Amino acid sequence: MIMRIFQVVTRPGKEKEFATFFYDTAIPLMKNTDGIVSVLPGAPRSESPREFSFVMIWADLAALKAFVGEDYESPHIDPAEAELVESRSIKHYNLVEG
Repeated sequence: MIMRIFQVVTRPGKEKEFATFFYDTAIPLMKNTDGIVSVLPGAPRSESPREFSFVMIWADLAALKAFVGEDYESPHIDPAEAELVESRSIKHYNLVEG
């Protein structure tokens, strides 16, 4: 399984708009995506008020590529959120089950 960690920093002053997108669109979308085993959304804390994240567990690389395409190592965002986002990052790991 593949662990995918996606992090977003919003533009200053866009936190509320992004939060609406995050809760109303992004979380339901990811939770209903074929190939995802688990989704752990992360909301901002007081020390990082503009940071949102997702930890996603994908069944395998083929499932991930089916969703995002061959360029799975680039952090893709929905065009609707592009103006709200200052930066984004993506990391992938092999899931270690203990």
